[in-house]
Amino acid sequence: MTQLPPERRDPTPARPATDWHALLNGEAEADAARKAAAAAGGANGPKTSAPDGGTTQPAMTRREMREREQRGRDQAMAVEETAPVAPQSAAEPPVDPFVSNRVDRRASAYDEYHEPKKKRRGAWGCLIGLLIVGGLVAGSVVFLQGPISAIVERFTPAADYEGAGEGEVVFMIHDGDTGSDIAENLVADDVVASYDAFYDLLLAQSPEPEFQPGAYSLASRMSSQSALDALTDPTNKLENTFVIPEGTATVDALPLIAEGTGVPLEELQAAAAEPPANYGLPAEAKNLEGFLFPATYTLDPGLSAHDVLQTLVDRQFQALDEAGVAPEDRWKTIVLAALVQREAGLRDDFYKVSRVFQNRLDPNLWESGLLQSDATVAYGTGNTHLVTTTDEERADAGNPYNTYIHPGLPIGPISNPGDLAIDAALHPADGPWLFFVTWNLDTGETIFSATVEEHDAAVAKWLAWMDEHPEYG
Repeated sequence: MTQLPPERRDPTPARPATDWHALLNGEAEADAARKAAAAAGGANGPKTSAPDGGTTQPAMTRREMREREQRGRDQAMAVEETAPVAPQSAAEPPVDPFVSNRVDRRASAYDEYHEPKKKRRGAWGCLIGLLIVGGLVAGSVVFLQGPISAIVERFTPAADYEGAGEGEVVFMIHDGDTGSDIAENLVADDVVASYDAFYDLLLAQSPEPEFQPGAYSLASRMSSQSALDALTDPTNKLENTFVIPEGTATVDALPLIAEGTGVPLEELQAAAAEPPANYGLPAEAKNLEGFLFPATYTLDPGLSAHDVLQTLVDRQFQALDEAGVAPEDRWKTIVLAALVQREAGLRDDFYKVSRVFQNRLDPNLWESGLLQSDATVAYGTGNTHLVTTTDEERADAGNPYNTYIHPGLPIGPISNPGDLAIDAALHPADGPWLFFVTWNLDTGETIFSATVEEHDAAVAKWLAWMDEHPEYG
């Protein structure tokens, strides 16, 4: 540590104790002490000896000296308070008059004017602040999105087409259909633009309209009002006409035929129970499943139940012949096509689904030969509408259609396939896929995978989607 040399002082005339310069030079305390001593020793100040050789002033005790020094300090402070303040430069900090030397004064000035600098808010602090604000804004948007959307939808008119539409659509109303069912089917066939537009219009009618089961001649892209008018106009009802959608099981097709033709359902069921050979089916067939071609039919009146069903079987044979399927290959082709029809969703996926099943039938690619199709298991339980199954159902060896237990193709068709499914069965896409899962049930989007790991990731995506859509159970 470096010791500074004593400060040089130029001799200056004595100044009164009230002189502000004395305070600045650190002399106030000494002057105050001298004045206190003078007051105690007489008007001429303290004396060490009398001028005439008188007696010496007695020495003070330490206590008296401390008291005198304290009185001096008090007087100096009183002088400072009453003394005029000299102007000082803004460049120089004020000097503490009670600091006795230059070193102490510098230290005192440094302490007073060199306060610690305030810490600046750095870039990270600003970034964190922005992130917090952004998070709050985003959270507010997400939180309010539902209520805002509900309000907007409430005051936004439902989508609707204009006019009487174009082209021709044969639309079926089934026995037991409600107004809600009809609205959904109209949207599915692109007859009307939205469910709400038609259903809201329907609810506004007084009296409530009555719909008769059967086939109706409508058009594509009709306004809701035009569609409602057509469905309630008896002249638009088609006689002896019905529609069998692709993938419909025979048990569900028979009521549609009855509605369109007027042939009693019981007679149709009895005709369907006849030996398959009566309809010219392959020897492997146990019933009509797979051989009732899905299409729109307008038949001559007066046909028997057997004749009606034979018409549909003949139409399926025609489709197989046009696809180039030899008679001896009809059975295998129909079984695979029916499976593809039930498992595939989007048009392009038909050919990929066909490839997956044919890869699994190849022992070099899939040793077990198990197709593991939920659609076959569901069909074996009597469920012809859903393809989802339970663990217990998939483990049921007593179900002859259970392809989780029994290898190879199922023992028979599980639906009535159309032209697209037949073509996919004959011309599968090229690919290594062994798995697929439809992860979005609204759009039918399907993920195809070649490995278990890829398939597990796809299943996880499907499960996450299901969690967000509890309406699918």
